[in-house]
Amino acid sequence: MKHKPQQPEQKSGNYAASVKGKTGIRRIVNAAGYSFDGFKAAWSESAFRQLVWLNGTLIILACWLDFGPATKMLLIMASMISLMVELINTGIEAAVDHTSLDKHELAKRAKDVGSAAQFLGLTLLALMWLMALWRDYGLNLF
Repeated sequence: MKHKPQQPEQKSGNYAASVKGKTGIRRIVNAAGYSFDGFKAAWSESAFRQLVWLNGTLIILACWLDFGPATKMLLIMASMISLMVELINTGIEAAVDHTSLDKHELAKRAKDVGSAAQFLGLTLLALMWLMALWRDYGLNLF
């Protein structure tokens, strides 16, 4: 006779189970609420606020300047990637800090890798803008 592995008992007040058990519209509404909470949490970080202002300005500038539609899409996409990477980096930092504030090589590595990802995102943003300006306005900055 085979025995099934026992499943851990779920308490009736288990928050994770109650959230994950949602389906349909309720799940979508919950997900939107969690996303809004994430934006509020990120807004408390000065780095995120600075990137929102920078990228908001760049998006407006991309729409205002006489770029073609494909160039506008690429510039806006690069801005969004920069913001997404900053959100992920902020999440990594919060998770590491929640785990421990002690100095640890793995904690440093996790934070440094998140920072490196953001550096690449900002490098992409700068390169896209330089290429777009050079291509459409003949500003030879190289």
